[in-house]
Amino acid sequence: MWRHVHHRLVVGYHGCDRSVVERVLLNGEPLKKSSNDWDWLGEGVYFWEHSRARAQQFAEWKRSRNEIDVPAVLGAYIHLGRCFDLTDPDATGRLRAFYDDYVQARQALSLPLHANRPVAGRGDDLLLRDLDCAVLNLGLENLDRSAGDGDYYYQTVRGVFVEGLEAYPGAAIRESTHVQVAVRDERCILGYFVPANYTEEER
Repeated sequence: MWRHVHHRLVVGYHGCDRSVVERVLLNGEPLKKSSNDWDWLGEGVYFWEHSRARAQQFAEWKRSRNEIDVPAVLGAYIHLGRCFDLTDPDATGRLRAFYDDYVQARQALSLPLHANRPVAGRGDDLLLRDLDCAVLNLGLENLDRSAGDGDYYYQTVRGVFVEGLEAYPGAAIRESTHVQVAVRDERCILGYFVPANYTEEER
């Protein structure tokens, strides 16, 4: 089966509470994988690729929801390794097979299909990606099992997401377009750092 190795190093930024940054850097604790039903790239440790600003915005949004106390950003050096890269047609070409397997599995259990959904009050963007998450998780887990070596068939997942308002009237460019990386295999995280030039509040 096709499995491309990306010998490429990217810089990722993780928006979180300052206490998480301290635990990772001072105590060596690993970041927890996100396993929400609506995660955009399935289960993994999430990073904004090369965008500290988006990570900071995300952390500020989490504080506005009283989910964290002090917004902070943790940087990471990530080796993409065996990457399910959704900018690559070899990867996106697999998605229909993933979906067909997902539909078959849900039908076998007499369960309804998931759906991607907008968030109330935040426009029409489908920010809750229940369907995509379920399809990717099942497809990637099936590949893990098929590999037969107890390892991750794909270590990371990467995707570009067009999001937000038009950059200007009639634009196809959106204000919040970004690249996310979900790390399934934590061995792909080579090291962490605190971004330079933090404001006093970010420290």
